[in-house]
Amino acid sequence: MKDLQSIKQRFSIIGNNEGLNHAIDIAVQVAPTDLSVLITGESGTGKEVFPQVIHNFSARKHGPYIAVNCGAIPEGTIDSELFGHEKGAFTGATDSRKGYFEVADGGTIFLDEVAELPLSTQVRLLRVLETGEFIRVGSSKVQKTNVRVIAASNVDVVMAIDKGRFREDLFYRLNTVPIRIPSLRERGEDIFLLFRKFAVDFAEKYRMPAIKLDSEARNMLLHYSWPGNVRQLKNITEQISIIESDREIRAATLKSYLPDYDSIRLPAVIKKDDEKSYSSEREILYKILFDMKNDMNDLKKLVYDLIEHGDMNMAFDDPNSKVIQNLIREKKNKAAGTEVTDTTAGGFTPHPSMSSNIQDTEEIVEESLSLADKEVEMIKKALEKYSGKRKLAAHELGISERTLYRKIKEYGIE
Repeated sequence: MKDLQSIKQRFSIIGNNEGLNHAIDIAVQVAPTDLSVLITGESGTGKEVFPQVIHNFSARKHGPYIAVNCGAIPEGTIDSELFGHEKGAFTGATDSRKGYFEVADGGTIFLDEVAELPLSTQVRLLRVLETGEFIRVGSSKVQKTNVRVIAASNVDVVMAIDKGRFREDLFYRLNTVPIRIPSLRERGEDIFLLFRKFAVDFAEKYRMPAIKLDSEARNMLLHYSWPGNVRQLKNITEQISIIESDREIRAATLKSYLPDYDSIRLPAVIKKDDEKSYSSEREILYKILFDMKNDMNDLKKLVYDLIEHGDMNMAFDDPNSKVIQNLIREKKNKAAGTEVTDTTAGGFTPHPSMSSNIQDTEEIVEESLSLADKEVEMIKKALEKYSGKRKLAAHELGISERTLYRKIKEYGIE
């Protein structure tokens, strides 16, 4: 096992946080293999350092290392950038060009912000990961490449899968070994180490004394949420170093450089244990429907009680009880074996003897309250509505086509 401190010095990694040390440990252990790695963490946490650690401790360290920011390349040219193109493949393609996967053969390619790739490009990337094969844009010739792929994302990839923006099979290919980089607010005392390092660097760069923090300012630095993470801390340290003439920075001065410091420090709303939460809009809809069903059952029970106890006149005298009147008529006609021809008009007057002659012959069948049954019912309705077209049915249900296909297999829906 390589010495942790020497690795930090070599790659300018500052901090002693347990989560950071664990991430470095995983990177060093996975480096000798050819397994794909997915690095996750918020923007500005320093994810771009870890692919370099993996590459330099691997057998590919003498091969090429290429870092690609997938979010910075336009969708129309991303395939050409990654896989190359042939002359005349598109307007402006005046010559053939090698892509990054061809240039990085025998080395490592780092795909930063991989979740920004278009779905069509994700299919091509999946083929490279599974077979090591790719095709240039405008060509039909299959080419081979031996490249180690490391990807990174600052968004929730699982959520992107649920929204149909990222392929689930590609996620599992990339996520063979996951590495999570902790955010700056999770790293505690590392904030002071980073601040001091940046302050010294800028002092040397601009030939001025390094800035320092008083105790109150240090406390403020520790309790700030740092939405921009290490990148934000570095920028703020540079701003203060250049702008402030006083080299000892007080809390009031530091506060002016921390955006929304007061609002961010407001107490968080804590949900009580008895409050219910719902993971999707579908569950909320089910809850509303179930509540309505229970209300209707309670109303029916009330009407049946009125009929059995001879209190129907009270229900009919109430001008706001049309629903109750209709239910009473429906109950009576079912019991008598007749059809209801008009439930709202016709001057229906109940005979006093009806309440004693009516027998309850209706069997009340409780509707299934299973979410799985409701889900099957909604899937069947969506498929029926769009004549079995799964793509349109999935869009109607608000899920991905892959998720719909999985649920069809799971529930055995034909």
